[in-house]
Amino acid sequence: MYVTVRFAVFALGSSAYPNFCAFGKYVDNLLGELGGERLMKLATGDELCGQEQAFRKWAPQIFQVACETFCLDDDDTILEATNTLQSESLTTQNVRFIESQATSPTTGLAKCHSKKVTATQLKKRTNLHGDNSAKATLLLEFKSSLSYKPGDHLGVFAMNRLEIVDKIIQKLKGVTDPDIPVELQVLQETQTSNGVIRNWKPHERIPSCSVRELFSRYLDITTPPTPNLLQHFASIATNEEEQRKLNLLASDSAAYEDWRHWRFPHLLEVLEEFPSVTPYAPLLVAQLSILQPRFYSISSSPAMHMNELHLTVAVVVYRTQDNTGPMHYGVCSNYLQDVPIRDDVYVFVRSAPSFYLPNDSTKPIILVGPGTGIAPFRAFWSHRYVQLKQKQKLGKMWLFFGCRTNDMDLYKEEKANMERAGVLDRVFLALSREPNVPKTYVQDLASKEGAEIYRLVVMEKGHFYVCGDCTMADNVYQTLKSIIQKYGGMNDSQVQTYMMSLRDENRYHEDIFGITLRTAEVHNRSRESARIRMATQP
Repeated sequence: MYVTVRFAVFALGSSAYPNFCAFGKYVDNLLGELGGERLMKLATGDELCGQEQAFRKWAPQIFQVACETFCLDDDDTILEATNTLQSESLTTQNVRFIESQATSPTTGLAKCHSKKVTATQLKKRTNLHGDNSAKATLLLEFKSSLSYKPGDHLGVFAMNRLEIVDKIIQKLKGVTDPDIPVELQVLQETQTSNGVIRNWKPHERIPSCSVRELFSRYLDITTPPTPNLLQHFASIATNEEEQRKLNLLASDSAAYEDWRHWRFPHLLEVLEEFPSVTPYAPLLVAQLSILQPRFYSISSSPAMHMNELHLTVAVVVYRTQDNTGPMHYGVCSNYLQDVPIRDDVYVFVRSAPSFYLPNDSTKPIILVGPGTGIAPFRAFWSHRYVQLKQKQKLGKMWLFFGCRTNDMDLYKEEKANMERAGVLDRVFLALSREPNVPKTYVQDLASKEGAEIYRLVVMEKGHFYVCGDCTMADNVYQTLKSIIQKYGGMNDSQVQTYMMSLRDENRYHEDIFGITLRTAEVHNRSRESARIRMATQP
């Protein structure tokens, strides 16, 4: 570096994934190697335990160090910034609702998320397990003119469950009519030569709509409240015992994490646990996080499904507290299960070029995707089917699919048709809970086919795709690594270099999602590791 850069890195990550905070560590090391001056050693925030607390501890510390490093005086501006970092600036005195004109969902979501949002109509919904099954994995078919490629993701803006929304609104103050459109305004102060000027201005992200729609469409009410919000609840609780417990949860990271992971309470459950807390609606709206879009791998190919877009979605329903607590519902999957046919669903496409099919269609590809990890591969075989009908020369396509029992084999008939058509050359099924059948996972079947996988990937320069949860993905990666080491006669260093070259050549592709119900055991282990890590940090 020609000019010394002073820096500090706070790395975000989840210890449920391999290589915790890898990118943040990479940036920290890179800046150090380039001659930068590290103001503070790397700090990390683990989303499984104490991420917000860790950041709130780090932020004022680095701000103070930076002020000292750059010789910034303790003038009013610096003191104001320091106070902002250390305290909550929003109060009942500087936020309000005023009646307003409602904005459309397309406009409101675009404002919230800085995305180009499209309304797409739900055309058809099919439970892949059958209409009478207690389980639900949905094939959702939308009318859509959106441009996309096999491998891309669809971002879906869900809506919260109405029964939760209605009960939350009943517990709020400052709501005259929940169905009248309002605008959230914030009182802002501006320093001028004539003194401080105060003006009410619209919130920069929250759109104008009814309070009911705010809590239904725009606000995250299912993620457990943060310690900061619990601290606010403690300040307005009128019951001393509730106030004491809320203060404990807000200040004691271990107590908070135990409460959060045992109960995983949504906002309504918290307000029911602490009934003396009656939040002022405008302030609560300003403090809650925005409801984030959920991403799903697209399960269709525009070459086969013209003016359509398909998703494969497992409906998530579970009980907290070791299956003894209240029923909880995955926000987006249950929304997609309940939304009426022909209703609009608001979406956008997120490109995933690192997960596209090879440009050279003659290259062999191996697909590994248990459960709904099969979603993008349905798009792949649909696309290859059209290419086959167009007389294009295609490389081999192998599919490794896994599920618990035979009756959960997704797209069974469609896969058989693709085998008969010559699109899928081989299809492997791993069953982990089938009665009287040895427990088998996709990586076990891959190991048995090691010699042929080595030939397809290494000798024929094929592509290897993995889609599913992080635990499975790491197991598959290690299995492929072992196969290549065994059949390539490589030592540890050589196989590590080769695996890196697979990624560099964009021949090893991953589409990984995080914590799922299937990875609860790993989640708990990771959480314990995260708590130990947090406790040992100074």
